[in-house]
Amino acid sequence: MTSGQMDKRRALGKGLDSLLPRVAAQVETPKLPDSEAGKPMEIPVGEIDRNPFQTRTNFDETLIAELAESISANGVVQPILVRPLANGRFQLIAGERRWIASQKAGKKTIPAILRQVSDEQAMEITIVENLQRADLNPIEQAKAYERLGREFGMTQEQMAHRTGKDRATVGNFLRMLRLPESVQQKVSTGVLSFSHAKVLLALEHADDVERAASKILSLSLSVRQSETMVQNLLFPGLEEGRAAKKAVQEAKPVDPNVREAQEKLQRALGLRVKIEDRNGRGRVIIEYARLEDFDTLMDQLCEG
Repeated sequence: MTSGQMDKRRALGKGLDSLLPRVAAQVETPKLPDSEAGKPMEIPVGEIDRNPFQTRTNFDETLIAELAESISANGVVQPILVRPLANGRFQLIAGERRWIASQKAGKKTIPAILRQVSDEQAMEITIVENLQRADLNPIEQAKAYERLGREFGMTQEQMAHRTGKDRATVGNFLRMLRLPESVQQKVSTGVLSFSHAKVLLALEHADDVERAASKILSLSLSVRQSETMVQNLLFPGLEEGRAAKKAVQEAKPVDPNVREAQEKLQRALGLRVKIEDRNGRGRVIIEYARLEDFDTLMDQLCEG
């Protein structure tokens, strides 16, 4: 990769600073007595400040209400994690849903574990905890992964290890941030699926991506239909050539094992893959539409 490409890469994430909370200066935290560190204790909910490092932007109000009802009946089963502040208050590190639900349930105190951590440690704990949950939307996950790489210099392999995710999955989420903001919003709200969004990444220009996304939604296209549409946009006239090949392909059915391997590679790489197999010998063809996709592919295949 040339130095110019590396400089371009580093510049891509700068605009995300405004989307994620950031603390300008190190928060001063008092030294915890050994008798208090790591032990659950009841803390007034009103003395706890919200986590400034929280990457989650949406909380399901229905789920919060259900959790509040459970807390009213059974209390908080798992303590939240906080750190003490110099002004005598506490700052939330992990457990924001439990803290919010406890307030809705009318609880005056909440069980909490005090932890002496720096801003950097608090941020990492928060991000990793969120990524280990199943209810973050794809864009929230993408921004969380991006921040781990930007703030802590983590590689995609390290992110995968810390969060228990697959390396290819981390890469696919990070690629979501290449989509135009309007399309990211559709993915964030669930209007557009993660699988459809991956198909759109093959398009280079924002206008093309937005038009393709609108067509997918207006025509209720499946992922496979969306792939065909995007390929036709990338390679005009390709459909005519495919029609000629289709008769040959239909005459010789694809082995189910080959088809399964092909689809698995496509999901892992986020790119179109074709496997040509002849009695155990053949080739794997991976299609990409722009240099960034090729660079991502190289990272996925060569890292580690």
